[in-house]
Amino acid sequence: MQGAAGGAGAGQSGEQVSHVHTPQDCALALDPRRLALQHSGPAGHLAPRVAPELRNLGGCGEQRGVYFTQRSPGDGSRMGGRPSSPLDKQQQQHLKGQVDTLLRNFLPCYRGQLAASVLRQISRELGPQEPARCQLLHSKKLPRVREHRGPLAQLRGHPPQWQPSFCVLRGDGRLEWFSHREEYENGDRPLGSTTLTGYTVLTSQREYLCLLDALCPDSSRDHTQEEPDPLLEMPVSFPLFLQHPFRQHLCFSAATGEAQRAWRLALQGGIRLRGTVLQRSQAPAARAFLDAIRLYRQQHGQFSNDDVTLGSDAEVLTSVLMRELLPALRAQTLPGLRGDGRARAWAWTKLLDAVHAAVLAGASAGLRAFQPEKDELLAALERTIRPDVDQMLRLRARVASRLKAEVQGPLESCLRGKVDAQLPRITQTLLSTVEAELAAVRTLLTQGMDRLFRLLRGSSSSTQLRKEVYSFGEMPWDPELMQICYREAKRSQGQLGQLAALFGFFGTQSLVFGAQDLAQQLMADAVTTFLQLADQCLTTTLDCDQATQQLEKVRGRMLKKFQSDSSSARRRFIHSWLLCIFLPFVLGQLESSCKAKLLKFEGDVLAVGSPALTIEGIYEDVVRAFLLQRINRELKKALGARNMSCILDDCSEEPWDQAETGLYRASPSSYWFPTLVGKIVVMGVLSSLRTMQGTVFRAGAAWPPTIGPDSKLLVGTVNADVETEAPRGTCSRQPGPSTEV
Repeated sequence: MQGAAGGAGAGQSGEQVSHVHTPQDCALALDPRRLALQHSGPAGHLAPRVAPELRNLGGCGEQRGVYFTQRSPGDGSRMGGRPSSPLDKQQQQHLKGQVDTLLRNFLPCYRGQLAASVLRQISRELGPQEPARCQLLHSKKLPRVREHRGPLAQLRGHPPQWQPSFCVLRGDGRLEWFSHREEYENGDRPLGSTTLTGYTVLTSQREYLCLLDALCPDSSRDHTQEEPDPLLEMPVSFPLFLQHPFRQHLCFSAATGEAQRAWRLALQGGIRLRGTVLQRSQAPAARAFLDAIRLYRQQHGQFSNDDVTLGSDAEVLTSVLMRELLPALRAQTLPGLRGDGRARAWAWTKLLDAVHAAVLAGASAGLRAFQPEKDELLAALERTIRPDVDQMLRLRARVASRLKAEVQGPLESCLRGKVDAQLPRITQTLLSTVEAELAAVRTLLTQGMDRLFRLLRGSSSSTQLRKEVYSFGEMPWDPELMQICYREAKRSQGQLGQLAALFGFFGTQSLVFGAQDLAQQLMADAVTTFLQLADQCLTTTLDCDQATQQLEKVRGRMLKKFQSDSSSARRRFIHSWLLCIFLPFVLGQLESSCKAKLLKFEGDVLAVGSPALTIEGIYEDVVRAFLLQRINRELKKALGARNMSCILDDCSEEPWDQAETGLYRASPSSYWFPTLVGKIVVMGVLSSLRTMQGTVFRAGAAWPPTIGPDSKLLVGTVNADVETEAPRGTCSRQPGPSTEV
């Protein structure tokens, strides 16, 4: 995108960036008189209505009426699909101008945070290397969701009707729907698809109708007196409503309650997977992007923290701009939407979907255009920062020491008066939430190993053993099983939301997703560790009792490693989210009193001539260090002094030492898995034969039996099964087929 690149260059040179279009300008361009809708009847069909020619639409000049483009039935037009955009070229140009302006103002923040991330990375490399903290082996299978597919009824078409569909949730969190199963099996293109970023799954029809009423409130109407809409208000036994704040809703219905639950859990897993893509990434550029988003919003006076950072980089930028546009767009557009009752809400979601699609396309193009510049910038920063890193760090320490003396008074006053009173309650709520979730993970691990041991001791068939090993390896991606852990993370979401809202924190969904990701990661690492340790200690020369004893030892070792890693991960999680809750609030409180004091130090920082050091960044580090003292003190009270040394290692008061690298070390996990399955199956065969020991002796056979060609064939067959099933999953080298309901 040329505008993005040009604006970025202007921002870098220090020139004043002109504001091309305001949200109000864009709302005028999308005036309801130009986007008039008419409700054609009880079927809920949104038909185009010719709007009269209008004048004086802001900067638009004289314009013709604009219509919603509708496709004829059967051409692929559908509710929740991707129909032709209701925006004309003029309106799309206004949105493009909004995206260009956003990129021109955001990219300088991004460049600065990229430079800071390079300095941080180099300083960490040159500092003392700490030993690896994590005991568990790392699973390389994340991130993914288990592919889920099956028939659903879907509200789609023109006019919209409940029609049968065959839906597929891909492993990357994309939902696709087809007219028939055969279309999917033949590899045909789907009728429609959507990424699940930002969606919410509702299974209550009443709750969904209330949500529609809240989208387009009309105080002059009494919805209880309206004639019911036969589509939206017709009772649906097992509904699945996918709601999005800026996109058109998707309405499905399952045939049974069991299918509804399975789809709900699968969809929620896809939503979380898509939402936490940046939070899970340990790449410095991803962290720089998130920091740049926060800095950009703070520069615009938004010190509150919410769920805007859920999604990819382009999706995050789209959410930022949509939030800026929404108030004016709502005020200017809603009064002109025509229709009876909830049809207006459908019309509103259709308009938002078109705006969202245009903004997302522009943001994606702008970030793609910036990618070559970003790569060159990172290489240049590496060349320029590394030779002078010692000098830069010494200067940073001197300025931070002087700045600390200047801001300590108002900062301490803010912390004592506003933070200290609520910090214990929020810390304890976070602690109890994570502990309950990790206890559920440990319970599931223990139960899974117990099932495996029972089958190994008994006279189970090789098929049963193979299935149980697969099930154990797939536990982290079993949505039904992991729901036991995930609901612990959601249990205190309301209480946390109430406590954190006092500090302008409204990102509890991100927090819950983070806790669920933590549980899944620890489960995956524990499973990987157990299976690899078992593979190392089992040999085909062991009988069943000896194998069971070896696996008992493996279980003990793995649970000790799990206990160590879960304790460290718990502390890091609580520490990280306490910073997310309190740091933006404290910075906002000190904005008026402390920002003016930064000017006297700006000359020293500018003399370095590197974008990696800014006075604003040093100031934030100072504030963070004071806040970290409070957090560490509270964690010491909550967790006890016995592990405080680990807390200080994980949560250093020095921001440059904070661990932003991966929590777990990498280890291959696929090459040994088929061999382990074969070994355990052979152990099960030995166990079965041992139960027939008397019969074997009467037949004159020796005990224990030797592992002959048949046993080798059995191991080979198991290995072949693993290799055959692996490609069926979403990611390579992942055993286990997808689920279907």
